[in-house]
Amino acid sequence: MTQRHFDEELTALKSKLLRMADLAEDQIDKALTALVTRDSALARQVIERDHQVNAMDVEIDEDCIRLLALHQPAARDLRLVTTAMKLASELERISDLAENVCERSIELNEEPQLKPYIDIPRMGKWARTMVKESIDAFVKDDATLARKVLTDDDFVDDLMVQLFRELLSFMLEDPRTTSRAIRLTFIAKYLERIADHATNIAELVVYLVEGKIIRHTTPPGPSE
Repeated sequence: MTQRHFDEELTALKSKLLRMADLAEDQIDKALTALVTRDSALARQVIERDHQVNAMDVEIDEDCIRLLALHQPAARDLRLVTTAMKLASELERISDLAENVCERSIELNEEPQLKPYIDIPRMGKWARTMVKESIDAFVKDDATLARKVLTDDDFVDDLMVQLFRELLSFMLEDPRTTSRAIRLTFIAKYLERIADHATNIAELVVYLVEGKIIRHTTPPGPSE
């Protein structure tokens, strides 16, 4: 196989990843819409469509294994192929979490709405933006944008803590709200985990661009 043919296959692999990313991002958007509008039919559509993301994950894995076996890439090309495998896995988990949001939304729709949804949509929008920016960083080979995604995760974590305290107060004041409050807590946790997967993608981008593994490392503080 010529280098030109290999380059064409890498381009095709990236295109497939971007299609998968678009689908995963749309899963988040529709899951949030289904939650806020209490649209169980839309929620079921998201759940049913998750298998498409799963299929793309398997397909990309198979493509990557074939490229590794046939071409035995080195240096940057090797990082791209191995990053693509991991990135597809992160996107598959993101779609799974959007599906989880929809499952809890359908359950919530069987009871009156507990409270106006303010913080949860904010969390969801922020997590969705993190996913988009991490993918943009991948497309542009932009390690600076990837590192911005890592710092943005703190905002989602803070919202999670704030929301948990609010929902806990609902449960303490009126035990009849417990089932709804717990489901909303689950949804908030799913959104926090979507943001975590976006940070994982961002870390993969830094590895791809700079060859540095920054996973499980502590970012330097302001004085460092």
